[in-house]
Amino acid sequence: MARSLETLQKEYNAAASASVKQRHGPGGGGGRMNATNTMVRPKAAGETIRRILSYVAEFKGRIALVLACMLLSTAASLAGGYVLRPVINGIADVRVPAAQRVAHLGVMLGVMVGIYLVTVLGTFAQSRLMIGVSRSALQRIRDDLFTRLEQLPLRFHDNKTTGDLMSRFTNDVDNIGLMLDQTLLSLVSGIITLVGTLAMMVYTNVWLTLITVAFLPVFVLGSRFIISKSRRYYTAQQAALGAANGYIEETVAGQKVVKVFNHEAACEEEFNLLNDDLRGKQTRALFFGSITGPVMGNMSQVSYALTAGIGGALCALGRFDVGGLAIFVNYARQFARPVNEISQQMATVFSALAGAERVFQVMDQAPEPADSPDVARPDKLEGYVVLEDVSFGYVPEKTVLKHISLYAKPGQKIAFVGSTGAGKTTVTNLLNRFYDIDSGRITIDGIDIRRLPRDFLRRNIAMVLQDTHLFTGTVRENIRYGRLDATDAEVEAAARMASADGFIRKLSEGYDTRIEGDGANLSQGQRQLLNIARAALSEAPILVLDEATSSVDTRTERLIEKGMDRLMATRTTFVIAHRLSTVRNANAIMVLENGEIIERGDHDDLLAQKGRYYELYTGAKELA
Repeated sequence: MARSLETLQKEYNAAASASVKQRHGPGGGGGRMNATNTMVRPKAAGETIRRILSYVAEFKGRIALVLACMLLSTAASLAGGYVLRPVINGIADVRVPAAQRVAHLGVMLGVMVGIYLVTVLGTFAQSRLMIGVSRSALQRIRDDLFTRLEQLPLRFHDNKTTGDLMSRFTNDVDNIGLMLDQTLLSLVSGIITLVGTLAMMVYTNVWLTLITVAFLPVFVLGSRFIISKSRRYYTAQQAALGAANGYIEETVAGQKVVKVFNHEAACEEEFNLLNDDLRGKQTRALFFGSITGPVMGNMSQVSYALTAGIGGALCALGRFDVGGLAIFVNYARQFARPVNEISQQMATVFSALAGAERVFQVMDQAPEPADSPDVARPDKLEGYVVLEDVSFGYVPEKTVLKHISLYAKPGQKIAFVGSTGAGKTTVTNLLNRFYDIDSGRITIDGIDIRRLPRDFLRRNIAMVLQDTHLFTGTVRENIRYGRLDATDAEVEAAARMASADGFIRKLSEGYDTRIEGDGANLSQGQRQLLNIARAALSEAPILVLDEATSSVDTRTERLIEKGMDRLMATRTTFVIAHRLSTVRNANAIMVLENGEIIERGDHDDLLAQKGRYYELYTGAKELA
C-alpha cells in the first residue's frame, strides 16, 4: 500500500524538516531517520543576498569594470535617444532648405550610429565580464558546499537523503548561477537606466515627468503583492523538488528490491503524489512569476497613453516641441521598461534565493568538533584498545549502549554477537569517533581517543562494512583507496590475501578493469572481496569487520578467513557477525542485548554457560 503525501514528505523532504527524531541508530534495526513536516522558516532575504554577494566581492576589479561598462552603455543609450530631438525638430522646421535638412539628418544619423555602437560594445563587455565573475562565484559556492559536506558528522548524513543533497548541488546552485549570470546584471542595469531616464525626463519636461512618476505607487503596490506570493511559492517549490529528487534517487538505487517485492505500482503511486505536489507548487510559483510582466506592462501602457495625450495637447498649444514630445514618449516607455523587467526578474530572484537558503542551510551546519587543544600526536599506535564504562545514545532520550567495558590487544580477535539492534555496530562507530560517547572513556595505547586527531585515529582503523561501496575507477584504484601510496605489487598482494586475485585476473582487463555504478558489473560477493582487499592493504593496527563475509559463499568465506587470519595476526580485530561460525576462534566473544554485555568469554566457555550465546549458537546450528 502506498504511503500518503504527508508521510513521503516527512521521510524525503529533509529541506523542510524542522526537527528530526531517530527511530534506530545507524548500527541497528535499520538506522532510518524520520523527520517532521514542519517547513523550515526561511532566512531574511537581505541576509541571503548579502551572502551570495560575498562570493563575488573578491572580484572587485572586474565588478568595477562591469559597472563602468554598464554606465557607459546606459549613458550612450540615453544620449542616442536624446539625439532624436534635434533630428525631428530639424526635419520639421520648414524654414530650413530641404537639402540642408537632409544633410543635417545624415550627420545626426552618423552620430546616432556611433553612440549605439558604444552601447552595443558596452553591453557585450559587461555581459562577458559578469559571466566570468558568476562562474567563479559558483565554483566557490560548490567548493564550500562540498567541503562542508565532507566536514559534517555522520549524524547529519543520517538525517538527509542523497537525492535532496544532490538537488542542492544541482538545481539550487544552478538557480543561483542564473541570477548571477542574468538577473543581477539586469537588476543593476535596470536601476541605472531608471535613474538615468528619470533625469533625462526631468531635463526634457518637468510636468510630464510628474505625471509619469505619479504612476509609480501603482507599480510598486502591484509588484509588491505579486512578489509576496511568488516568494512563498518558490520556496515551497524548491522544497518539493528536493523531496521528489530524494524519492527518485532512493527508488532507482533500490530497483532490485522494488522488483523482487512487486512494489512497482506502489512506487508509481507514491511518486505520483510527490510529483503532483511538485506540479501544484510549481504551477502557483510560475503563475505568479509569469503574470508580473503582463500586469506591469499593461500598467505602463496606461501611463504611456496618458503621457502622450497630455504631451500632444501641450504641443498643440505651443508649449512643447514635437521633437521633445517624441523623445519624452520614448523615455516614458523606457522608464516603464526597467520597472517591468525588474518585476519580471523577481521570479528568478526568488527561485535563486530559495535555492541559496537551502545551500546555506547545509553550510551553516556545525562540522565535526575541532580536535582537543591538548591533542596527542604519537608516532604510531600499537592497538591496545580499552573501553571503560561507556554509555551512549544517538538521541538523549534513548540510551543505546549501557556501561560497556572491555579491552583488546594486538593479535586478539574480539567478536560482538547478539540480536539485531543490540548495539554491536554502535561500538565500532564510537571507536572511530563517528559519534562521541556520552560517558565513560575509550583509550588506544592508553590515550583517550578524544585527544587523538580524528584523521590520525581513522588512519589507524581499517573497516570492512556489510554495505559495500566502490568508486568509479579501476579495480586497482579501488583497492588502493585503502592506502594511496601503495605499489601495484602491494595492491595485488592484498588482493591475494583477501582471495580476490583469482576473480580479478579473469576480468576483461584484470586489475585495470573499470568499475562504474558502484560495481554493478560485479557480484555482491566480488564487491565485498574488493572491500576486504582494500582493508588488507591498509597498515592500520586496528581492524573492524562488520559482517564482512555475509555476502560470500561458504567456500569463499573459508578462503577469506585463512587470509584474514594472516592479516589479523598482528592487529587488534573487532568482528561483528551474525554467522556464529565465523567467531568460534575469537579470543573473546561479547554477547550484547539491549545495549549491555550480558556474557563474555571464548566459544567453549560460553557454550558451557548455556546462556544467551548457547541459545544463539544452537539455534543457528538447528537452522543450518
